[in-house]
Amino acid sequence: MDTKGRHIIVELWKCNKDVLNNIIEMERFFVEAALKAGAEIREVTFHKFAPIGISGVIIISESHLTVHSFPEHGYASVDVYTCGYNIDPYIAVECISQHLQAGKVEKMEITRGMGTLSFSTKK
Repeated sequence: MDTKGRHIIVELWKCNKDVLNNIIEMERFFVEAALKAGAEIREVTFHKFAPIGISGVIIISESHLTVHSFPEHGYASVDVYTCGYNIDPYIAVECISQHLQAGKVEKMEITRGMGTLSFSTKK
């Protein structure tokens, strides 16, 4: 596998607060997002905080997907980091954004493993 990676940092605002705090739903659609993007899942770990909020990670052969939710703000911080050419991180980002019913989505892509760090923003 090539060292080139695509790291998409995503800010999701105005999300469905109930979904942001539902660990079963969050885990389900993050797994779905990884699979739709073409990833091979290795491990899934999600944790629910008291009184609210969820952190989760999906380890994939191609790297990882992570989330930290802040239901009280309608906000989720998401990373989708992939290496290789047979996977599209933007498919995962779109799937996650739709499931969270995000009203505002901001994305920044950082190219990893190429020697010089570069990034682009996409809205």
